[in-house]
Amino acid sequence: MIRKFISKVFSKARPKAAQHIEPRIIPEKKHGVRHGQINSCAIKVTAELQRAGYAAFVVGGAVRDLLLGKTPKDYDVATDATPEQVHHLFRRSRIIGRRFRLVHVMCGSETIEVSTFRGPAASAADDDEVADFRKARHATNESGRILRDNVFGSQVEDALRRDFTINALFYDPSSGEIWDYIDGYKDLKDGVLRIIGDPRTRYQEDPVRMLRAARFAAKLEFHLDPATRAPIAQMGNLLEDVPPSRLFDEILKLLFSGHAQRSLKQLRAEGLHHGVLPLLDVILEQPMGERFVTLALHQTDLRIKEDKPVSPAFLFAALLWHEVLATSQKLEAAGERPIPALHQAMEQVIQTQVEMLAIPRRYTTNMKEIWGLQARFAQRSGKRAFALLAHPRFRAGYDFLLLRCESGELDMELGRWWETFQHGSDVQRAGMLQPDTSPKKRRRRRKPKSAGASADTTDLAAED
Repeated sequence: MIRKFISKVFSKARPKAAQHIEPRIIPEKKHGVRHGQINSCAIKVTAELQRAGYAAFVVGGAVRDLLLGKTPKDYDVATDATPEQVHHLFRRSRIIGRRFRLVHVMCGSETIEVSTFRGPAASAADDDEVADFRKARHATNESGRILRDNVFGSQVEDALRRDFTINALFYDPSSGEIWDYIDGYKDLKDGVLRIIGDPRTRYQEDPVRMLRAARFAAKLEFHLDPATRAPIAQMGNLLEDVPPSRLFDEILKLLFSGHAQRSLKQLRAEGLHHGVLPLLDVILEQPMGERFVTLALHQTDLRIKEDKPVSPAFLFAALLWHEVLATSQKLEAAGERPIPALHQAMEQVIQTQVEMLAIPRRYTTNMKEIWGLQARFAQRSGKRAFALLAHPRFRAGYDFLLLRCESGELDMELGRWWETFQHGSDVQRAGMLQPDTSPKKRRRRRKPKSAGASADTTDLAAED
């Protein structure tokens, strides 16, 4: 009974046009991707699924990158097996996800993400029984954005519901064939980024696709298909309806794509910066810090290409630094003292960002520490210099200082002084210290009272 009902759901809800789309089969000798280029864990997972009688393909970005001659960072597999069936086949696996259930299959230190072919939303052609079932598992809000998407479908439906044609290619490691339902292979060879389906509808379903369009176009150096590009500038406000945590994840992918500079230029070209995300406004509309931001993004891109670690907290601190400076200067002009003004500016700038972009507290805490250390680098005398050297965030603060020097914000002499000081011997460091010209703090110490003693006080200079 249950099987009959599920079959009814899939067959009735499946668009008739989709049922009759046949894939274009591209053989290995034409596309050029060799079996030896494929991750061994991905091959193992697809082979095991196929041995059990299921369809299984490597999909998405991995296929795209292999065709472009790049090394994929991760591999995804799509299958007609349900999550429970996949989990049953692989001992080292677990089902994850609420919006759409996936299976993570562990293979040594690697993880392959396995998804079941997904289907479309409820159709007006569905009868009441099918429609109620599908709508319970796939819902949209008033603007058309998908809130729940947990419907299984066929392979062709899975291809049609993906975002861009170049991400909808299926590679079968056992045969070496690529299955292409929507001319993604041709678009990839032509360097075209084209959204699948009606662009306005697809952006309404998920506004983050607009950011992804800009990111992929920049990363791959593809040009946006005119129909894909046309609605973006008018629909940017839909991003306000996206959860801040999801926006943060997408911005993080953009900034750490290895092509952050080009990605931000693409966002500007598509009109997705002004008034859409406060962070992008700050980055792209801050003339005072343009050189500083450009340098920070360039260094981040280089580190990613060299496979070196990068710190989100450091990069966000760099992107927002001149906004903090500008806010601090306004507070000082209104009569606030420099250090309290700086700390108030930090809080104000971060609060503006987290309302739209859910930057985790572990990052904002480190950002504030990096900013707060900057004033201390100007103090090169006495115990202050040694105390700063011992600070747990000294290295991050020092790297940030160098960025300021290299951008022309500060004199390079300050950066060179700290470079020599941190690597010098105790004798060298002592000889480098500058005279302490700061006002001495004084404290009053009350004499112990004794019989007949007066209550006089003695002024003693506080130790530095």
